[in-house]
Amino acid sequence: MGAMNVLTDIEFVTQFSAELGEDYGVAKSYVRDVPTHALLHIRSFTHKLTDLLAASKQIIFDSPNLYDRIERLNQQRVIDVRVTRALHRLRSDGNRGAHPEKYHLTAEQLQSLGERSIERLLGLVESLYPTCKTQPAPEYHFEPFDSFAGRDLCYRAVMEDDVEAQYLLGMSLKTRALMQREQEQALEQNRLEEQSVVIKSDGSFAKAAYWFGLAAASHNDAMHEHGVGLIHGYSGDADVAAGEQAIAQAAKAGVANAMALLGYFYLVGGETIQANSADALHYLQAAAAKEQSEAMANLGVLYYQQGNMPQAYHFISKAAQAGFPHAQYHLALMLARGEGCQQDSIASEQWMAEAAEQGQLDAMLTRAQHMLNDDNAFGSDLSQAEKYLREVVRYGHSVPAMIELSIALADGILGRIDVVGSAALLNMARSRANDKEQQVIAPLWQSLQQQVFNVLAVTEDADERQALVRAQELLSEEPYQPV
Repeated sequence: MGAMNVLTDIEFVTQFSAELGEDYGVAKSYVRDVPTHALLHIRSFTHKLTDLLAASKQIIFDSPNLYDRIERLNQQRVIDVRVTRALHRLRSDGNRGAHPEKYHLTAEQLQSLGERSIERLLGLVESLYPTCKTQPAPEYHFEPFDSFAGRDLCYRAVMEDDVEAQYLLGMSLKTRALMQREQEQALEQNRLEEQSVVIKSDGSFAKAAYWFGLAAASHNDAMHEHGVGLIHGYSGDADVAAGEQAIAQAAKAGVANAMALLGYFYLVGGETIQANSADALHYLQAAAAKEQSEAMANLGVLYYQQGNMPQAYHFISKAAQAGFPHAQYHLALMLARGEGCQQDSIASEQWMAEAAEQGQLDAMLTRAQHMLNDDNAFGSDLSQAEKYLREVVRYGHSVPAMIELSIALADGILGRIDVVGSAALLNMARSRANDKEQQVIAPLWQSLQQQVFNVLAVTEDADERQALVRAQELLSEEPYQPV
């Protein structure tokens, strides 16, 4: 009989806090079918948890920024280092949920991230329970993830004309489409001529556009997404003017993402929107006040362009702390140069490492170059350097990354010599290089040709000769041309 009275994990979290229990239940229910929505609820849970922890010590936050809140709790000794790290990890997971395509995640990886985040969140509540509730944590059992929420979402969207369900369905399909497109582009760049890439993203984008369009009239977030879909042509032909109008409408209704995008349009100019620094400042500040990380980053860019380095540093650092990888990369550069701040090479390397870990391509290339060429580089790891370079080649088609990796493979810097891989990368780089990069490639090309020729003249190993002959063929061919 005793086992029947054991709490479920949702009941356990609800006993810790009714409000948090509701967020936890929603997050868990969407993990299988709408993991992006689950991760955003996990971030919301983390935000509310900082409120609960602060209230227990009569602490009043002076910032809505989640990074600032976690650090304040740590500084006030409300939480220890382990809990601080756990909260920052959940904050980071939530950021990945907001823009999974920017982190090069597949649908499977996104779902796995959601499941792991739920488990981390549950473990955190369990560890905090004795302190917050002044009694031991009760026994509970974890109920398996299910797909009921996804089926229910579809039912409500179709049968009940529920605009929130239609919006969430659109978001799920958009996320799938973005990840599919990134994978398709990577395959297209790396495929052999006789292979074809199956395009699935177009259909997913079109379905997302349908649901956003259906919900847009009475759902402001859907109106924003509808506008984005019109600009990018989710349903086929783009309609930039109508898209900008929809985004402006959503921005005026207070949608943070729409305000951030409208502010960006005013910053750089759009098809129907004239660049206007005052309007850019207005909308970016409004979005930044809602913790929209890209708005904070673009606000930093605006101040940077105006030469106001202290303000540029302030907002770029806020965006970096909020988990925006591009801001983390630019913060690393500002710290290295001492722009708007005290020069700090150690902090610069740490932020560069953070941006690289989150998939920012420029940061990944910079980190790899430091690891390969500087014996004192922060967190040097040759296998990580190779992984970063291959990711930058795959997703960014970066000629400097191709050159860097080619040199490393030819010189044995990575613990092995691979002349075929080196030659293939150099061939690919030569086909994409600008005039300045061609000047770098030319002597490397000749050097690798000579290296292959010299080793062929002395080796008697059959496998090695076969590899060297293949490298020789690559170096005698016309440059690789992407199809």
